[in-house]
Amino acid sequence: MPKRFINPEGLARPNGYSHVVESTGGRTVYISGQIAIDAQGQLVGGEDMAAQTEQVFKNLQAALMAVGGDFGDVVKLTFYVADMSQMQAVRDVRDRYIDLERPPASSAIEVKQLVRPEWLIEIDAIAVIE
Repeated sequence: MPKRFINPEGLARPNGYSHVVESTGGRTVYISGQIAIDAQGQLVGGEDMAAQTEQVFKNLQAALMAVGGDFGDVVKLTFYVADMSQMQAVRDVRDRYIDLERPPASSAIEVKQLVRPEWLIEIDAIAVIE
């Protein structure tokens, strides 16, 4: 099942994401927004954006594994952050999980607040799995 990660001529070279991801075949999996809550329902990371982001990526990883996938199958990530000035901390964590040679398409949105004020970040994902 081929996936093509494309950065077309005429668009600025992205850093850490692809402008276009094309996939043919496979199963499409939609993963709900994950937050920095562990398996016991406890907040991880307190007011530390990097620590919360790490837990979110662990949760995404668990969701991907549940359907036989991994981060190489992710074609789109959407980041909802309470403070866009913290995006570098988010990128630093993200870059340890995704394939930097074939990064997924991506959007980042600053929100006034997530469902609970102590949550600093939420990330949802779309994956295509063979």
